[in-house]
Amino acid sequence: MGAPVFIAGPTASGKSAVALEVAEQQGGEIISVDSMQVYRGLDLGTAKPTAEERAAVPHHLIDILELTETFDAASFVTRTEPLIQKIKQPVFCGGTGLYFSAWLEGLGDAPQANAPLRAELDAMDLESLVAELLEHDPATHATIDRQNRRRVVRAVEVIRLTGKPFSEQRAEWTGHVPPNFFLLERDREDLRQRIDVRVDAMFAAGLVAETCSLRSALEGNPVAQQALGYRQVIGHLNGEQGLPETVALVKSRTWQFARRQMTWFRKLHGAQTLTVPANESAADTAQRLIDQLK
Repeated sequence: MGAPVFIAGPTASGKSAVALEVAEQQGGEIISVDSMQVYRGLDLGTAKPTAEERAAVPHHLIDILELTETFDAASFVTRTEPLIQKIKQPVFCGGTGLYFSAWLEGLGDAPQANAPLRAELDAMDLESLVAELLEHDPATHATIDRQNRRRVVRAVEVIRLTGKPFSEQRAEWTGHVPPNFFLLERDREDLRQRIDVRVDAMFAAGLVAETCSLRSALEGNPVAQQALGYRQVIGHLNGEQGLPETVALVKSRTWQFARRQMTWFRKLHGAQTLTVPANESAADTAQRLIDQLK
């Protein structure tokens, strides 16, 4: 097996296209490091690789779960371990930093999800969960995305199960990554424009109709319903805002998410940063990456 190649970056940075080029040239297969592409049906909003792209290069951990199921960092590690034994040249690609950390440095001391407790927490309102987090773990409260219900629930779950702050469960993670870990970066204005174009394309392709077809399943899955785009479209369907306002909201929320991703990835030690000019093709970026591998 060749040494795994890791390609990370914020949403809309072009990492999937670069990974596809790298995998094609290196005879590799792609392991998706994405917490939402695992779900069948969440196609447009998660920018899944097309059928043609998946036919050109094998992709793993995409469309492996129904919306009734849950997935987390521990699931990612468990599902990836057998794959890594069979793939000659793995190319990890995605934007879920927690999954990269879990694979490279382990899961730490945090316990696995507890179904009865998770159900209890899922029934609580977000305000109460955030208040409990602040009381028992102010360090995590200060850094976590407090609008991300899934992450808040997980933090409170770990606190209740262990009696220790969630932040302590992650203390052993150093943030060090191997030299074959590549971080794609773009000019902020370029990235924001790419996000706007992607969101417009998602709605033009039928994101509202896709959300309607999945609505009941999404609303029954506290993890999947956090997916950007779907969450806001459900608000639109509930009469919270009109369609133009929904499109603008998805663009804004996606940009905020991308900024958090950039902040997280920049804390990594040892990553090779590839600055991608606005006019550079994915093939050219991939060639620069391959040159650094040599």
